[in-house]
Amino acid sequence: MPATKSTKFSNKSKMTIKEASIWATAYLDKDISPTNISYLIQYGKVKKHGLNGATLVDINELKKYYQSWRGGREMGWKKQLGDDLNWALSFDDLRERETTKHVHRLHPYKGKFIPQLVAYFIDSHKDKFKKHVYFRPNDILLDPFCGSGTSLVQANELGMHAIGIDISHFNCMISSVKLGTYDFESLRQEIEHIKGALVAYQHDMHVSAFEAELAQKLNAFNKEHFPSVDFKYALAQGKIDETAYAKEKEKQFLKTYKRLLKKHGVELEQKESHRFLDKWYCKTVRKEIDFVFARIQKMQNPHNKQVLSLILSRTLRSCRATKHYDLATLKQPQRTTYYCWKHKKICKPLYSIKYWFGRYANDTMARLQEFAALKTEAHVALLPADARSVDIFAEVKKRNKAFYKSLAKQKIRGIFSSPPYVGQIDYHEQHAYAYELFGFARQDELEIGPLYKGQGVAARRSYVEGIAAVLANCKKFLAADYDIFLVANDKYNLYPEIADKAGMQIVNKFKRPVLNRTERSRTPYAEIIFHLKEPNIRFFVA
Repeated sequence: MPATKSTKFSNKSKMTIKEASIWATAYLDKDISPTNISYLIQYGKVKKHGLNGATLVDINELKKYYQSWRGGREMGWKKQLGDDLNWALSFDDLRERETTKHVHRLHPYKGKFIPQLVAYFIDSHKDKFKKHVYFRPNDILLDPFCGSGTSLVQANELGMHAIGIDISHFNCMISSVKLGTYDFESLRQEIEHIKGALVAYQHDMHVSAFEAELAQKLNAFNKEHFPSVDFKYALAQGKIDETAYAKEKEKQFLKTYKRLLKKHGVELEQKESHRFLDKWYCKTVRKEIDFVFARIQKMQNPHNKQVLSLILSRTLRSCRATKHYDLATLKQPQRTTYYCWKHKKICKPLYSIKYWFGRYANDTMARLQEFAALKTEAHVALLPADARSVDIFAEVKKRNKAFYKSLAKQKIRGIFSSPPYVGQIDYHEQHAYAYELFGFARQDELEIGPLYKGQGVAARRSYVEGIAAVLANCKKFLAADYDIFLVANDKYNLYPEIADKAGMQIVNKFKRPVLNRTERSRTPYAEIIFHLKEPNIRFFVA
């Protein structure tokens, strides 16, 4: 940490936010804005003091923070990514349970942002130090790439009406379940009925007895040949050739595994392998999936039916027949025991959905009930459509005439969205199992910037045209003085052209460090939140 430089404030023990930013800039030899100091106060990293209504900061507390681990991390990230990094948007004080609160963790979804990022920009009370409020209760917020519905949920929680558009029917289903209204006693009864039926069905298939004996044999084998601490220490010391040893023990236990399969009459291979559900699930799992799905289809209550469908989909994702270290990117089906490079022992694939279905059913109920206590009566509309061409007013009118009346009168106040990044995710493919099971029509060809198109020049040109077309279409339904916030990883600097093509101007950029990442990479990484407005409209910088 650099030594304190002499400033005109050197004899003051307490300073205003502006004075503190000047002091910190000199102390760290980096640009520290008043917003950054406000963030430290807001999240309790330094104490707020006051004098005659003014907010003051104790200089010694501020110095202590910058000398701490968190302060050091902020400075380290800024050193690698630039002093323009907005640490107020790092949310480094949050635990995972806060970034995945209530319905935000109902179903896995690649590429979603944390709810706190949405709240920072759309909550009029979130940060009292912000110079301008963009959205207020009863405003209408649009997300033309709504994905799993993070923006819509946060808008509802804050009393704002919301419209979500997504080309994926399954994505709209996720959002719909999150924002639904339920008779929880009825839902609980439906869940318990299916859980009970599944337990009985699994027992009939002899899977329980097979798994119980396999677990016993496997635990004993791993305890003998892969004693956790000792084995890992030996590996670290180079005393064991992990590849050779793993191959030997994997082959040794496979004999026991095959004997148990034969003893309990358990079949794992499916006859077909051309579809996702055929290829990536053991036969025992596939039978249970079909069994549960058939019962869900018979449900009379459409809301309960949709919730149970989402629980089943979440279960499917966890029960794919693959190695633990290949969960993120599927490589080849795994239906035998194997040496796990992640857990450093012999592991097994899943043969039943019973555990995960029950766990996710309970978790879903708890999360829906938690959000129900926060949920407002604000309108929400979900449009499974192409945001480049959809008539938003007409589609909302079909679904909710009361919402349409407000929409026609006040129009959409603005947008908060995270468009797809160029060549990073195939959004339909990540939920291939759900599309097959539920029979949703896939529209991969309408995705903007999918992984399968790559990141070459042609892919980038197509991306620019696609995002610009979405903005241009949505602009027709926005209020005159709209505010648009787009979260993007713009490593190819495409958004200035996108804004120009859409007839908009970028009035501000917020560069945020991404600390809460789903992947395990620790490489410092930043994304930009672009603030767009109508050209020649006066605006305020937050």
